[in-house]
Amino acid sequence: MTRDRSIPIPSPPTPASTGILRVLGDQIVGEDGKPIILRGAGLGGHLNMENFITGYPGHEHEMRRALKAALGEERYDFFFDKIWQFLEYFFTEADAKFFASLGFNCIRIPFNYRHFEDNMNPGVYLERGFQWLDRIVNICAAEGIYTILDLHSAPGGQNPGWHCDSGINKSLFWEHVEFQNRAIALWEALAARYRGNTWVSYNPLNEPCDEDHTCLLSWYSRVEKAIRGIDPDHILFWDGNTYATDFSHFGAPLPNSVYACHDYSTYGFPDGEPYKGTEEQKAKLVSALGKKIEYQKQHNGPIWNGEWGPVYASPDDTPDWQEVNKDRYHLVKDQLQLYENACISWSIWLYKDIGFQGMVHTSPDSEYMKLVQPFLARKKEFALDSWGCDSKRVASTFQPVEEWMLNAVTLQSPNLANRYPALGSGAKRHISRVLREMLLSEAMTVEYASYFAPLSETELDKVAASFKFENCIQRTGLNEAIRPKLL
Repeated sequence: MTRDRSIPIPSPPTPASTGILRVLGDQIVGEDGKPIILRGAGLGGHLNMENFITGYPGHEHEMRRALKAALGEERYDFFFDKIWQFLEYFFTEADAKFFASLGFNCIRIPFNYRHFEDNMNPGVYLERGFQWLDRIVNICAAEGIYTILDLHSAPGGQNPGWHCDSGINKSLFWEHVEFQNRAIALWEALAARYRGNTWVSYNPLNEPCDEDHTCLLSWYSRVEKAIRGIDPDHILFWDGNTYATDFSHFGAPLPNSVYACHDYSTYGFPDGEPYKGTEEQKAKLVSALGKKIEYQKQHNGPIWNGEWGPVYASPDDTPDWQEVNKDRYHLVKDQLQLYENACISWSIWLYKDIGFQGMVHTSPDSEYMKLVQPFLARKKEFALDSWGCDSKRVASTFQPVEEWMLNAVTLQSPNLANRYPALGSGAKRHISRVLREMLLSEAMTVEYASYFAPLSETELDKVAASFKFENCIQRTGLNEAIRPKLL
């Protein structure tokens, strides 16, 4: 069957009245020199999918492979490449209008390199990837929303997290110059496409983890020269090392650049201490942020907090889930006050999901949620996801394994306890990542895909429509907490 595979791209809007944004001292400004604070969210789950955002286990490429096997080529293309939520339904003009109505002016757009090139044919670019990006940029610009293009998943994986979509426990991006060169070439193609576009800026690499702290700086220098050779005007947003938290090895800032931290608080997660807004807790928030922005303050540069925000409880998590969420909205307000006081631009994580962290989320009564609810319960039971899972559910099972592995390694460095990147629970976190979040999750992608196998295209479309804005639920408590007090 021949299908219409055209992508509905709105016409380019008129240029922003500010012109192309630039850095002036410690501020982001328009052409008139007036300062602009960027306030918004990340569009995770769209051009870069993540397991906790939409419910699958493991890594995106594994899930796609399992779904293609379950659905067959034709239904798979219909589900993903024609109309499924990650492309058309996930973000539409209605989403942009809602976002702008709250007073926000910027959306960070994470994207996976796989939309632009195939690993078996690197450097031969897929026009459809650029068109999907064009679509979001134009939809947002029509509502006066700036976009920051974010390479969230680079070839080889720039960190060992699930959101790099590498499927392994190592950051091979830093070990193979071919991966680094491919990422630079992609940015050259993007710079050529968006040169002169007043609505965009560039975030060349999300949350790098370079153990040597030298390859990252070398790559930043190389990609900066490559982009500037084509597009000398746009702001470049540079994440700190080790998940955008560490600038200790950074030298002088690059020109027309903003250095980005990520400021997640343990108070916002199931394994963390409940947030009650005590003076001690507030002091910890201040201290944690202060360490992350010390570099920007030292060099008198502007600050962008590219990711932050808690996760939220649901009725099947705990009987007092509403109180838990009130505490987390309280945390959001106190963190936001710190950013506003320091004139920090920010992008909360995230805009839309299935009810875990988003400003907007799918309804429990939607076709998608009814379809995958049994699987979501199993994910929660086994604590498959890294992000915000309650690992206490499986602690008794994994503790003997953890103790056995710790006893097996030598006491000499490096060992599991101090393996880079350092994580909150040390060795236990590294073990759980490999055993649950990678090995077990990959095995369970087949089960996830099996829920979709019997569905016709009409049924798949109904499942997809669960992610349309008009079918979703607004997280009012969160949106009121972060809404700029400017309207």
